[in-house]
Amino acid sequence: MEDTGLTAAELRKLRALKTPAGIQRYLETLPYHLAPTAWSPQRVLREGTAHCLEGAIFAAAALRAIGYPPLIFDMEAEHDTDHVMAIYRDGGHWGAIAKSNWTGCRGRDPVFRTLRELAMSYFNIYCNFRHERTLRTYSRPVNLARFDRRHWMVAKDVWFIAEHLCDIPHTRLLKPGMKRRLTRVDERLFKAELTGHLYK
Repeated sequence: MEDTGLTAAELRKLRALKTPAGIQRYLETLPYHLAPTAWSPQRVLREGTAHCLEGAIFAAAALRAIGYPPLIFDMEAEHDTDHVMAIYRDGGHWGAIAKSNWTGCRGRDPVFRTLRELAMSYFNIYCNFRHERTLRTYSRPVNLARFDRRHWMVAKDVWFIAEHLCDIPHTRLLKPGMKRRLTRVDERLFKAELTGHLYK
């Protein structure tokens, strides 16, 4: 593995996670935080907390440490916040590793043939506080190796990754007219999604 800027101890900690499932389990142990930050994987290791963007970038670094490409994937929403995750392929199928303040927006096992299938697995539970289903688009994979010259694994912050995600093309999930026919999330599902939710 190329020089990442991480210490030997930090690399050992990432490699000790061993599998994508191990990375997801580790993310689940980290408290979610609501601060408007963009910490590098090194800072996440040192602070012991992360939000969605930071969790995805951390997971991409951990994937790289165990031999996968450091890929992330962005999903855009309407009247809601976007969601970023790390993605990987096993056996020709896509899986995801994610940190979220919402119950259903976490990881996915590698069973999805396409990225559209993966994105659609989030559609039914992706909602805002008005109970509206809000997921609208998804991006192509972004290999964070493109930011190696900016030392993304140890940088003071990684807002440049977030900015890149905003700039790249996204693919629509809905055909024209579908939005008008969407139903709202019912109260039971909404309450389940808020299990353990942190509020500002």
